[in-house]
Amino acid sequence: MDTLTVNTKRALLALVLALVAGTALASGGGGLALQPARYDLENVPSLQRGAKYYVNYCLGCHSLNYVRYQRLGQDLGIADAQIQTLLFTAEKPTEMMRIAMPPLDAERWFGRAPPDLSLTARARGGDWIFNYLRSFYLDAKRPFGVNNALLPNASMPHVLAELQGYQRAVYKLEAAVGGGEHEVLAGFETVTPGRLSMDEYDSVARDLANFLVYVSEPAQLKRMHLGFGVLFFLAVFFLLAYFLKREYWNDVH
Repeated sequence: MDTLTVNTKRALLALVLALVAGTALASGGGGLALQPARYDLENVPSLQRGAKYYVNYCLGCHSLNYVRYQRLGQDLGIADAQIQTLLFTAEKPTEMMRIAMPPLDAERWFGRAPPDLSLTARARGGDWIFNYLRSFYLDAKRPFGVNNALLPNASMPHVLAELQGYQRAVYKLEAAVGGGEHEVLAGFETVTPGRLSMDEYDSVARDLANFLVYVSEPAQLKRMHLGFGVLFFLAVFFLLAYFLKREYWNDVH
């Protein structure tokens, strides 16, 4: 079995597992409605910033096993010299974006090995990623002192806390179906400010979501452009065929 077939099967298996695990949370979790990320794959500067944030804050734990550094540079217009500075766990730009953390150590430190995020956007969507990054809150019961509203009891620490700061969950009482009341998550309240304002941090989360949407299918950038060209060709061909048909039928009548 060749390498391409093995990688393809691994990618499909990872996507199926992610879909099974994330179906119940794809539209939000803990009563928190998803806010639209408004990401844009045509926004190359946003994708470049997302790649920078990912390498600086995420790549230490979360690999992108189906993306090559070289492809990243070609698609996002990143110079070869800049790509060389991103090779923390690789020797050549042709290598995949893997991590150096041994899986057994990761499982011992975090309770489970951090998952590869190559297909996360395909499984959950860019809006989910955007809201996940905004939904960490203080929880003294968790090992790292934080929890997440969209993925309760996640093993991940709040790696962007220096940018966002720390916030606490705010709950409200809501009537239960069978009578009585129960608490539901109403939002968050800042406890310790981060380096960025709320809007600036939202931009960071949006750039990361945008980047992971691109990573989930790098070919979609070219596919979208090719699709517009095909539609334009079909429109022109339709007009030519229509007038040709009229010309032929004029001779028949």
